Amino acid sequence: MTREQAWEYVCQWIQNENLRKHLLAVEAGMRYYARHFEENEEKWGLVGLLHDLDYEKHPEPPDHPQVGVQFLRERGLDEESARAILGHASWTGVPRDSLMAKALFACDELSGFLIACALVMPNKRLEEVRVETVLKKMKDKAFARKVNRDEIVQGAQELGIPLEEHIRHLLTGLCAVADQLGL
Repeated sequence: MTREQAWEYVCQWIQNENLRKHLLAVEAGMRYYARHFEENEEKWGLVGLLHDLDYEKHPEPPDHPQVGVQFLRERGLDEESARAILGHASWTGVPRDSLMAKALFACDELSGFLIACALVMPNKRLEEVRVETVLKKMKDKAFARKVNRDEIVQGAQELGIPLEEHIRHLLTGLCAVADQLGL
């Protein structure tokens, strides 16, 4: 599957612009980590781009992410990528037994939180967000209250990277696509 085909699927399945931006952010984070770990950047990027493909139409367990993965498998998605997408949702019971799966889980919640942090910056720019700001905002339960802070911490732990470093890495990855994210 090419990046262009994957984006066509995103556009067919998802109309919500913010959800599309979330997918672009997770894609950027996955591409960053693929380079960091010397893995296949295209493959990892596609997993990030497609991980919530079915979320707009099927946001609840057990349908999400099963419906999207089934659709993608029918179009040739490899098993490692399918398992990574399934594993990003803990309720599936699919273990995150690959580095790609761990990276996807680690990027998912944190990318949304970083975007929320950028939106409250004076100029609404990702480059303004600092690690210290993110850590402070994580303690504020009223801020971006739908973001699961425990999963952010767990994601960094599963990747084997200190939380502060993980935040810094993901900020770097997201800044590369800040224009696409409107930040």
